[in-house]
Amino acid sequence: MADRRDRPSTFSIILQSANPVFIAVAVFLPIGALIIFMNTGPVSALNYVHIMAGALWTGIDLFMGFVLGPVLGSMEPKGRADVFRRLIPKMTFLMPVLAAVTITSGIELSQRLGLASFSNLSGSLSDPWIIAAAIVAALLSIQGFGLLLPNEIRVFKQLVSDIPDINRISRLGMTNAKLGGLQGLFQLAIIFIMANIRF
Repeated sequence: MADRRDRPSTFSIILQSANPVFIAVAVFLPIGALIIFMNTGPVSALNYVHIMAGALWTGIDLFMGFVLGPVLGSMEPKGRADVFRRLIPKMTFLMPVLAAVTITSGIELSQRLGLASFSNLSGSLSDPWIIAAAIVAALLSIQGFGLLLPNEIRVFKQLVSDIPDINRISRLGMTNAKLGGLQGLFQLAIIFIMANIRF
């Protein structure tokens, strides 16, 4: 029997499962663009980062909830677990980055465009669209970082355990697919709010 010390670490398993090239692109490209355009770029470039990150975040969540979710729901637990074994490692890196970049760039844009101001918080809070945007953004953050991400970590733990619980992987993955659909609906709501803030 092999010594446990000879086994690769959980982190190295996660890296290999997600593919280091994918991780580099999914993490460093959005965050790098955000940092560059927050510090040196015009508002239009920051707006582009905000829209692209938000569109990817929304599209992936809607796809997960309304396309992939029903397909996986018709599969056996082992088949579902096989899909999640390949999907979850990538989603764990990609989705929090897209969420963080979208929200951070949105806050920065609202400051630059004078739509909301931390220096004039009482004035910002008098606008019902700003209040609605803040509420939906908070719900998205709580759901994403408080529910989705912890579930993905639980799936990871199962994937790297000596005896993975296929049913648990399948169940947690399906929960995240449904939560992804709900995230997508919240994101559609915030797109509607953003459209009304500008006009």
